[in-house]
Amino acid sequence: MGMSHSVCDGFSSAQFFQALAELASGKSEPTVKPVWERERLVVTPTEEPLQFLVDNSSLAISPYMPTTDLLHECFHVSSESIKRLKMSLMEECGSENLNESFTTVEVLGAYVWRSRFRALKLNSDGKTQFCLTMGIRKRLNPPLPVGYYGNAFVTTTVLLMGGELNEIPLSKVVKLIKESKKVASNSDYIMHSVRVSERLRQQNINFDASGTSMDLADWRQLGSLEEVDFRWKGSINLIPLPCNMFGFVGLCLLLPSCNVDPSMKGGVRAFVSLPRAAMANFKEEMDALKRGDDGAYI
Repeated sequence: MGMSHSVCDGFSSAQFFQALAELASGKSEPTVKPVWERERLVVTPTEEPLQFLVDNSSLAISPYMPTTDLLHECFHVSSESIKRLKMSLMEECGSENLNESFTTVEVLGAYVWRSRFRALKLNSDGKTQFCLTMGIRKRLNPPLPVGYYGNAFVTTTVLLMGGELNEIPLSKVVKLIKESKKVASNSDYIMHSVRVSERLRQQNINFDASGTSMDLADWRQLGSLEEVDFRWKGSINLIPLPCNMFGFVGLCLLLPSCNVDPSMKGGVRAFVSLPRAAMANFKEEMDALKRGDDGAYI
């Protein structure tokens, strides 16, 4: 079974599959009834000149791109590795971060972003960006109704020179991601993003995948998709079927751990798409995280 992203997002897909499972089990109607209300996000496209964070000429370049020889792999990051990474970054911040903590998305997002940069051997004097997909259902005023069926997300972006990403302390990269999330949680930012998206859609503006941008989505927040039960209990594994989404190579997904192996409980799987020539280098970066090498966090 497949669904088009033009119809709904991952959260809505989870609601749809859960509703199917409940109807298949004999219920007369689903627990969460679907709500259309698409008019809530119907906007007039922005008439302001489109301003992009970076022009193509200043983007970092990889010697491995362009290519169609891509590999798609999942890397398991244990709960212990995540905890160790968070503690290391908090210690790195010292007294600057006494009242804040780092989330798994923030620390893994920063680590994978830098690891991809190194694996792709992007030039240090070019720009690279980190894009994070954020749900907006509860961030609108008033919030979208429970059961809303459609696309309801915006993207927040962090832009750095390649040399900065590679050399500054990883804790600073994490802080930049955290701050961008705060900005994107503002209702004015959300509605402006929706208007810009509508303008891009109408003008059919697309962005080529060059490897310089990483697009992160957290599939662990899709309404417990892995718990959908079609009378065979919940799923034991959940992985994406690679498609031409974000041009493959820019896409990174955080997935729930596989239920087959109890040792994976509490961990996260990072799904990445990279050129074959870059995947070995990326594996080395992820192995360093697994071992807890001190150099992996610097």
